[in-house]
Amino acid sequence: MKSRKVFAVASVFAVGVVSAGLAGAADVIVQPGQAPVVVQPSQPAPTVVQPSQPSTIVVPQQQPSTTVVVPSTPPTVQAGDIVAQEVRAQTIYANKIKAPMVQGAVHQSDAVKIKDTKGDIKLPTVTAGVIYADTIKANSVVADNIYVRDIQRD
Repeated sequence: MKSRKVFAVASVFAVGVVSAGLAGAADVIVQPGQAPVVVQPSQPAPTVVQPSQPSTIVVPQQQPSTTVVVPSTPPTVQAGDIVAQEVRAQTIYANKIKAPMVQGAVHQSDAVKIKDTKGDIKLPTVTAGVIYADTIKANSVVADNIYVRDIQRD
């Protein structure tokens, strides 16, 4: 019986020594009561060294600043007659429109009363927020809403 205890103690001691010695050297771990497990050593990560390149500093040249002035559209234009290539507005009130192209929601009414007209306008383009006119003659009339008594598309 005593020899079995000595043999068991010696076996445990030998297994401990072997496992301690092998664990550091070959990554093998043996635990008493279990089958030995072999763990493969991991490959070290490759080291990538890039050759040094001369650094290049790019300094962008600044362009001279330019100021752009955008003329604002007048909020309201009142005129007796408007003759233009193009008339644009958010809302147009007119008694008569003569234009081959009219774009927008057209609301026909009996009469549009325009007070305090400020003369006639003859320009290539007339643009405003709201236009009040007795007559508009143009190639194109574009507005969100057009209130007009008589419209002729010719």
